[in-house]
This record gives sequence, structure tokens and C-alpha cells, in this order.
Amino acid sequence: MSDNGLSDLERIKANSRLLRGTLVESLADPVTGAISEDDNKLLKFHGSYQQDDRDLREERRKQKLEPAYQFMVRARLPGGVLSPAQWLSFDHIARTWANHTLRITTRQTFQLHGILKHDLKRSIAAMNEALVSTIAACGDVNRNVVASANPVASPAHRLAYRWAERLSEHLKPKTRAYHEIWLNEQRVAGGEEESEPLYGATYLPRKFKIGVAVPPTNDVDVFAQDLGLIAIIEHDELLGFNIAVGGGMGASHGDASTYPRLGSVLGFVEPEQLLRTAEAVIEVQRDFGDRKERKHARLKYTIDRMGLPAFKVELERRLGFRLQPSRAYRFDHNGDRYGWTEGDDGRWHLTLQIESGRVADFPDQPHLSGLRAIAEIHQGDFRMTCNQNLIIANVPTAQRARVDALVTEYKLDGYRRLSGIRRHAVACVALPTCGLAMAESERYLPQLLPKLEALLERHGLRDEPILLRLSGCPNGCSRPYLGEIALIGRAIGRYDLRLGADFAGQRLNRIVRENIDEAEILSELDALFARYAIERNEDERFGDFLVRSGVLTSARHPIDVEVFA
Repeated sequence: MSDNGLSDLERIKANSRLLRGTLVESLADPVTGAISEDDNKLLKFHGSYQQDDRDLREERRKQKLEPAYQFMVRARLPGGVLSPAQWLSFDHIARTWANHTLRITTRQTFQLHGILKHDLKRSIAAMNEALVSTIAACGDVNRNVVASANPVASPAHRLAYRWAERLSEHLKPKTRAYHEIWLNEQRVAGGEEESEPLYGATYLPRKFKIGVAVPPTNDVDVFAQDLGLIAIIEHDELLGFNIAVGGGMGASHGDASTYPRLGSVLGFVEPEQLLRTAEAVIEVQRDFGDRKERKHARLKYTIDRMGLPAFKVELERRLGFRLQPSRAYRFDHNGDRYGWTEGDDGRWHLTLQIESGRVADFPDQPHLSGLRAIAEIHQGDFRMTCNQNLIIANVPTAQRARVDALVTEYKLDGYRRLSGIRRHAVACVALPTCGLAMAESERYLPQLLPKLEALLERHGLRDEPILLRLSGCPNGCSRPYLGEIALIGRAIGRYDLRLGADFAGQRLNRIVRENIDEAEILSELDALFARYAIERNEDERFGDFLVRSGVLTSARHPIDVEVFA
């Protein structure tokens, strides 16, 4: 905490000269593979995190060596769309300077891991050469804007995606620090008058996330966003957006003042009002958010402190107009639809399952090489989903057979044989690179899934769709609080078990057991699967069954928050 009661990061931002800090000097320091602590905080605004390999941490300490420092770089790709040429650029960066893998995140973008400090600048510059930026992919700003994947049902669906692009560009930081540090831009005369008209010199109190959903698909988990936009389409016309505010997944173990929250629907705006509405929501958070305690600094806490009616009054005061009443909508799922689908324009789209979003060349699964081969001949684009999967999009009919042949050759056709729970499994990165991880997640998922599949098979439920979310800590990158089944890491091999979210991302789950090991997790689920197989109603989802049957009555958790409809 700084002397004026603000958090230390507020001091760092205020003194950063609009995100410059001493990053240039830190990057040039040959003595260490790290950068200074203050610069590490600022680096996030440029789309990168300093990490170290935690598998090697203890051994290096014994050898009196500094940690194996490395950097994660995250791209800003609104809606998760990129061209084949851009895919090949990321592939080149991954194999040249990173750890030979690409990681599709739950925000429809790439993370590259394992980049050393002396390769960081050239990696970011290479992305910019491919017309991709990393600015504001992390940090206390609006981050990558996500949108329902593959919006091809009508021109209105494509227009909803274009609004995600416009929001991303409109809400970017204006500082030229990024271009100076990474792209060698010379600071021009008068640069001392540079400003951030929306964010101000200290930016936002915490990160800010926006998602655009196109009903009936909620694949972006729109109620997990600080600002959720629900596209209202009638007769193939985009009428506007319902506005939901205050979603967020982060929490801290043992701290009841932190909690996940679903977004609250405030009203409806027409398309031409959208940019100003997004600005005004950010302004309220900028001016009223908690800058003393970062754990309480997300928009959800601002709204709960102010009260939703007071927040709406302040928002409308800034807008100069009143929000219209929200329009009717319906969500039926928040997963991805695998396989081929045809768009309204006659082009085809193939959704592939990418386990935990990790694109790599594993034994008998040369997926990185396979997608490189596809990118070299692909005539459409690629689209990443918020469930860490990949769409080979806009494929001409004449090219389908060639794409299918490559998918089969490189063992990318696993989507044809997925169990119900494997189709809907999401896991965060966790160990060994995430500094916040308390337990395994991405590396644990391949071990856990076969055991869960065996239980489901025993009860005749192998093909039953069930949302599974794994997280190495309670911060919520994999949106675990929206899983019908969720494991949230407590320590190595130990997790909280949460159950009972719905299948469309509109109900939080609840804690059932805390700090239990795998044997206890499997025992608990085995008993519940047995009941589900016998007692469920026709077409009843697992999470809905747990609520209806009363299984979760005694486990209701005080942080449950309903959507304000």
C-alpha cells in the first residue's frame, strides 16, 4: 500500500509516463533474465507477463541460480479471427522464440509461452508485422473483445462481430509507448502533451472484459463479462444489444468479500449508441472503482457497493439518454458445435476440438504441423472460440475434401469420437508457468477425463453433455464458476468441488466439498452420476438435475448472484 492509501500499482501507473516506465532499460539489462518489479507490472499493459518455470524453481534455487525466467505474450485478436498468413506468423514465432506451442485462450486469442527476455521485442515486432498487436491484451484496461464464434447464420450475425471489432479498436489505449518500446517509433515533438482521454493517467482500477453473444448461443459466457452485450436479431436484422454489467469470475479462497458474479441486465441500446455506452460504463468504473484494494476493484464490486439502481442512474447521467427496456432473448447452450456447418453464403466451417487449447506436436498428434499445413492451403480464415477450440472457417465447397484429408492425416479428427464431457471441458494453463496456480489444471485434464468417462460409461451416460471446468486457482480464467462440474485448485492434488451451474451460462455453481483429493472427487461424482442416470427427467441437464433434486440445497453458497432480467 502506498502512502496515500492507494495500491502500489496505482503509484506505478501514475509514475509510468503513460506505460513507459523503465521498460527499455529493463529489457536491455544483460545481468538478469528478468525485468524490474515495477516494469513487470507495466509489461502487462503491453500484452506480456513475466513468468518462470516452477518445475525448475527449487532445483535452480539449490544451484544458486535465478529462476528460469521467461515471458508469456498474448495477442489482441477481437473475436478470435485471423487469416492463414497470420496463423503462419504465429506458428513461426512459436517455433523460433517460444516453446513450440500455441495456446488458445478462453478469450479467443493466442498466448505464446517460454519466450526469453532477449527475444521478447523481436517476437512482439513479428506479430505487428503480421498486423496483430499485443497492446492491452493484459493490464487494467479493456482487454480482448470476444464474440460468438463463426457468426455466419445471417448478415446480422456478421454485423454483430464487426461491432466487437469496432469496440476493440475504439477502446484501445492511446499512448504511443507501445510503438516506441517495441516498434522503435521515435517520440515526436509535443509528445509531452500525450494523454489518455478515456482511461486517464492511471487507467482503470482493474481489468475490464467485454463479450458479444448472439442468441441462442452463449459461447462467450456473456454473463461472465464486465460488459456483456446480447445481440438482438429479428428477421435477420440487428436491432441492437441488451446490456449486462458486472460479471466476473475471480475470487480468493477463504475471503468471503471476494466472489464470482453474473452480469446484471440493465436495458437495451441501439447499435449507434453502443460505443458511447461502452465508454460510459468504463468511465463509471474508472471514477468509482476501488483503487485501494485490488481484490475489490473489478466492476462487479463497484456495482455492488453503489447498488445496481444507483449505477444505472450514474450511467444514464453520463450517457444523456435512458436505456430502453431489455428485449426478449433465449440461450440454450454455451459450448461449441463440432464438425462441418454451412453458412448462409454457401461456405463451410469446420470446428475442431483442441484439448485445453494447446496446439503442439505431441507423439501421434502432430497438431501444430497439421494446422500449419492447412494454413498453407486455406482460402478462408481461422476463428478461435472461448472454449479453446478452433474453427477452420469460410472454406469453399471445392476445398472441403482437401481440408478433411489434412485433418485426418494430422490426427485433428478427434472431434468425431468425443464423449459428452470431453466435448465441453475447459482448463486454464496453471502449472508450471502461471505464478498464481495452486494446483494442476491443463496438465491434469488428460489424466482426469478418462476416469470421469469410465464413471459415466458405467452409468450409461458417456454421451451426456456435461460442462466441466478446471482451474488451478480461484481467479477464474477458465470460468470455473459456470461449470456443471468444476474443480478449483487449493494445493497440489487438492481441489474444491463445485456443482450445479446450468448448460447455458446463466447460473453459478455452488461449493459441495472443499479441499479434497481425486479419490474423494471421483467418489462424490460417482454417487451423483448414479442418481442422475436413474432419477433425471427427459432431456434434463446434469446441473439442472442437481438443483431440482435438492442435492445442492444444503450446499447453497452466499456468493450466488442471479441475473437481473
